[in-house]
Amino acid sequence: MRHQDQLEVLQQHINQEFTNSPSPFMRWLRPVILSASRGSLSFSYQIREEMLNPSGVLHGGVTAAIIDDVIGATMFTLNEEYYYTTINNLVDYFSVARLGETIIADTQIVKKGKQIVNVSCEIFSEDKSRLIAKGTSNLIQVNIKKPA
Repeated sequence: MRHQDQLEVLQQHINQEFTNSPSPFMRWLRPVILSASRGSLSFSYQIREEMLNPSGVLHGGVTAAIIDDVIGATMFTLNEEYYYTTINNLVDYFSVARLGETIIADTQIVKKGKQIVNVSCEIFSEDKSRLIAKGTSNLIQVNIKKPA
């Protein structure tokens, strides 16, 4: 049986909310796929009330979770047979995002080894005039095959 081309699935949903993600958390985040290519993704997110901290701006934990989630999704662009899991996630925060704003998360695979992959992510305001956060992560291949 041919392994499903996961990059192709992402590309078929350009400019759409990605509602058929296998991740319930990703479905809660409600990303819209802006672009998808081998080793790179761009998603947009609308900031909702449940994503805010008490001071009314995007919660740092949600920002880190977006980075972790979109980096994980980037691994699907490689059409790997096995899943990868995060072994670290470093986030630097530079600016805030407010209720109703749209933010853009862009990823890029920096280095892919046999088992470990390093990926970067930058989160910008919609017009890309403000860098909101930047993250890097290392992921390791786990011994769990993706469904065919």
